[in-house]
Amino acid sequence: MSLHTLEELLDEGIRGRYVLLRSDLNVPLTEAEDSAEGTRKVSDDGRIRASLPVIEKLAKAGARVLVLAHLGRPKGEAEAKYSLRPAVDRLAELTEVPVALAPQTVSEAAQQAAQGLQDGSVLVLENVRFDPRETSKDVDERQALARDFIALAGENPAYVDDAFGAVHRRHASVAELAEALPSYQGDLVRTELEVLRKLTENPERPYAVILGGSKVSDKLAVIENLIGKADSILVGGGMLFTFLAAQGHAVGASLLEKDQIDTVAEYLRRAEAAGTKVILPSDVVVAESFSADAAHETVPADGIESSSFASSGIGLDIGPRTAQEFAEQIEQARTVFWNGPMGVFEFPAFAAGTRAVAQALVDSPAFSVVGGGDSAAAVRSLGFSDSDFGHISTGGGASLEYLEGKQLPGLTALER
Repeated sequence: MSLHTLEELLDEGIRGRYVLLRSDLNVPLTEAEDSAEGTRKVSDDGRIRASLPVIEKLAKAGARVLVLAHLGRPKGEAEAKYSLRPAVDRLAELTEVPVALAPQTVSEAAQQAAQGLQDGSVLVLENVRFDPRETSKDVDERQALARDFIALAGENPAYVDDAFGAVHRRHASVAELAEALPSYQGDLVRTELEVLRKLTENPERPYAVILGGSKVSDKLAVIENLIGKADSILVGGGMLFTFLAAQGHAVGASLLEKDQIDTVAEYLRRAEAAGTKVILPSDVVVAESFSADAAHETVPADGIESSSFASSGIGLDIGPRTAQEFAEQIEQARTVFWNGPMGVFEFPAFAAGTRAVAQALVDSPAFSVVGGGDSAAAVRSLGFSDSDFGHISTGGGASLEYLEGKQLPGLTALER
């Protein structure tokens, strides 16, 4: 795969030239405690900080930077709760480069704002998903929106994709725009690809993969592709209960995807035959209900319905013995990829498993990759720094699809 780099674009000289930059500002928001009006604030600015270097490189080179980004999943129309305003406010706080938010995505008002952009300034267009053409399945509609984006940018614009978290989507601002303009990969995309190649082409062994999160169905394809490639796969999070059920264990009221039990059982058989160890929890933390202050206790993984809560018990975290066993596996590894928390880390009582895995990665000599999304939010919320790990990905879904061996439309569109 040969992609033009940001350095190539900078070498061309871009002062006064419009650059359409796809960035990833899809950050979690929370209501501000000090606001009677319910103003939303960024609760984890990791993706904004990761996007900032390329934004500043372009602006400081004199480009007129039009940033395209999304937040959440609005249904093709403007919704105040999905406005990029909180993300743009945070971006402006983090840089000395002039930053403004266009009032709409593509409109006469957006056109006027773009025309008024000065060399070295940044204009963020409002959430691209407010326009239904962004995610349309009709290629003509996506191409029409791409043309509207280009119309904002004067003569001879360039396109830079620095939103690795969106490259697995065939959306107008990701694929069609890249195909319509001279296109370049941003530094963030380049770094993500370098890291993922380390995981897929010749990882230093032993190679351990830690998978968590709620649904096993979200991880089946990556599990299938890792069988025979990873030395061990450690399973936690809500998805572990489908694995336990596949082994014939009762899981109480824990999250369970019954329609995936047979598939998981088959993967367990295939992994054993291929020499990939699938390591399941030996104990779990079971709660009376799904709440932060629920009564809870630790029980053997095969004894969930023997807990004080019987068949109504809900597994919400891996247990301390499992956390220690996972830490030992991580200590032995030389390459580790982790995607998905080990429990409901948002509740302090059920965050110990996730914290233990994060600490084990910090203490390990292995090259460690935290696979974006909830995993990245979890380690930051638990007090860990990005620099504690080899790499924290900005693209959970994109990282998984790359590990599944899929072609990513945003990267294919950048090929020249």
